[in-house]
Amino acid sequence: MPHTSFLAPRARALLSGIAGLALLLAAPCAAAQAEPKVAAAELPDPAAEQTPADPTATATATATAKTPDKSYAIPALEIIGFDFLLNRYNRRFSGTRDYDVSGASIRRNLRGPWVIDNDPFDVNQFAHPYQGSLYHGAARSTGLSYWEAAGYTFAGSAGWEIAGEQTPPSRNDQIASGIAGSFLGEPLFRMAHLVLTGKSDLPQAWREVIAAGISPSVGFTRLTFGSRFDGAFVDNDPVYYSRLRIGATRAAQDDIGTSRDLQRNEAVVDFALDYGLPGKDGYTYRRPFDYFAFHGVVSSANGVETLATRGLLFGTDYAAGATVRGLWGLYGSYDYVAPQIFNVSTTALSLGTTGQWWASEQVALQGTVLAGLGYSAASTSRRTTDDRDYHYGVAPRLSLALRLISGASSSIDVSAQKYFLGSIANRSAGRDNISRVDTAFTWRLYKRHAVSVKYVWSHRDADYPVIGSRTQTLGTVGVYYTLLGADGFGAVEWRDAAAR
Repeated sequence: MPHTSFLAPRARALLSGIAGLALLLAAPCAAAQAEPKVAAAELPDPAAEQTPADPTATATATATAKTPDKSYAIPALEIIGFDFLLNRYNRRFSGTRDYDVSGASIRRNLRGPWVIDNDPFDVNQFAHPYQGSLYHGAARSTGLSYWEAAGYTFAGSAGWEIAGEQTPPSRNDQIASGIAGSFLGEPLFRMAHLVLTGKSDLPQAWREVIAAGISPSVGFTRLTFGSRFDGAFVDNDPVYYSRLRIGATRAAQDDIGTSRDLQRNEAVVDFALDYGLPGKDGYTYRRPFDYFAFHGVVSSANGVETLATRGLLFGTDYAAGATVRGLWGLYGSYDYVAPQIFNVSTTALSLGTTGQWWASEQVALQGTVLAGLGYSAASTSRRTTDDRDYHYGVAPRLSLALRLISGASSSIDVSAQKYFLGSIANRSAGRDNISRVDTAFTWRLYKRHAVSVKYVWSHRDADYPVIGSRTQTLGTVGVYYTLLGADGFGAVEWRDAAAR
């Protein structure tokens, strides 16, 4: 496990990079339109702007184009080097002997059984996925495909469990680092790529810094190898929706149960990005995470409160008449949700769909519905003296996200998640039913600038044979300044004049 003193600066770097991404997406270039893009009638015709290609020039460029480079050895060496340095760091500063690795401990871990540990929640469910995302980013930034990078992530996690610590290897850590690491690492890699290649007047040096903050592996590869791997990944110009909220919240409803003392007032930074929204003509979903959604929330009361991703692993797009476009298939998701009263995290596979429906000339409804199964963990924010309160389980997961968009003026967002945690071997049987509902109304004031009012309701109903039943609830109301991305509220326009 990465020591918690190593976690804090990495989290700050990630959040700083995401804040930079939000500002970049909000103002992509000086030539961009001043108003958010909403309807086709307000936009220039892309076909009219395109200059017919010269067949001779195209053939020459194709013949002389350099094949994008890729390397299998470089990410392997980067992962091994990172794990070695991390072990040395933890051995020096952790205050424990868990990192006194020897040949004997490695042989013992190779032969011995894999266990379930109960390290601090943020270490197991945040630090380990983040560590896995570094493995994934190392492979992706050196030209490897998603599935190749996922293999490196899984192998890197196993290597750390066996040779990075002398404690027995942990099954829950392998899932968090080896699988959730890819579900988190791919969005971070693509966001870093968006910073590096997107239209913006921001100097290249600042782009490199922001990209490195989002995905340090990308930053390290570019610092070390320069442009060697440029062109290995092409994003195909996805349609995306982004927004950054900064505001203050106050607890309006609370039943904290056995949790720590509640801070009723919080300062909050909230960033979201939907990447590869359905409806763009010619955009396909042949690669994992050609569609994904990312959501991160930081609060003054609880640090990282939300870090969540979901992406399409296998699927395709569809259309229904002139007003509906969507995609469906198998999604991979990673959720880390830590309001002040409890923590829950899951790594899941789900079946579902993402789509948009033009309900009228100016009103669009976007949404995602998912149902699946994940490996999850839950606990009270302040651990009790009984470790049974730290609960792992195979958990059904339901998720709903809706955005009702009214032209260029406003939107209503509603998202809800439900987790049903059961019990697994070597843990006291018990259950956790956890619900979280996030609602927001956003009103655009001027250009990219808007104001939002938001209510978040978090509820946990748990029962354990030894501890008994407990219920925890927290409802917060917040007011936010909102910075919208270049596409305003994100409605995708595909209708032609005749259809409208």
